[in-house]
Amino acid sequence: MTKKIAVTGPESTGKSKLAKNLAEHFQTVFVPEHARVYIDKLTRPYNQEDILIIAENQLLNEKKAMISANRFLICDTELIVTKIWSMHKYNSCHPWILEQIKQNRYDLFLLCDIDLPWEFDLQREHPHHRKYFLDWYQKELKEYGFPYRVVSGEGEKRLQNAIDIINHFFSTSK
Repeated sequence: MTKKIAVTGPESTGKSKLAKNLAEHFQTVFVPEHARVYIDKLTRPYNQEDILIIAENQLLNEKKAMISANRFLICDTELIVTKIWSMHKYNSCHPWILEQIKQNRYDLFLLCDIDLPWEFDLQREHPHHRKYFLDWYQKELKEYGFPYRVVSGEGEKRLQNAIDIINHFFSTSK
């Protein structure tokens, strides 16, 4: 049975690179972050309705990718990201997103630590609030009772730490 792994955390913590590298290591597919593609195509600033569209498409892309997954499906982001993003920017979150967080389960969340240097990107908005967001992600994961581990380290060390976490978690949780 395919296990779903969500790579999550604050901006500029290496989520996309880690997800891609994990998929390569485990010879499986990964689901890219839909928000990046969606926002890049917008000809206007995004709004709260866009966050719902992004969330819906993220889950749709996961369902499509699950068909090709081999043992693990690696997801570059998940809906807690959209919840935090929406709550921070708009002080509310669409009920559908909140419900899907509960229904769309992952077997493991890899929460990326903020130990990497922040890198500028047109879609990144909060270079000075990464600790605040990291704490928020941890709070959400704990409140939902979702299994998670923090991934730290730079470059190959970060990847190896994530591989070790996955191997250990799934060898002991059978």
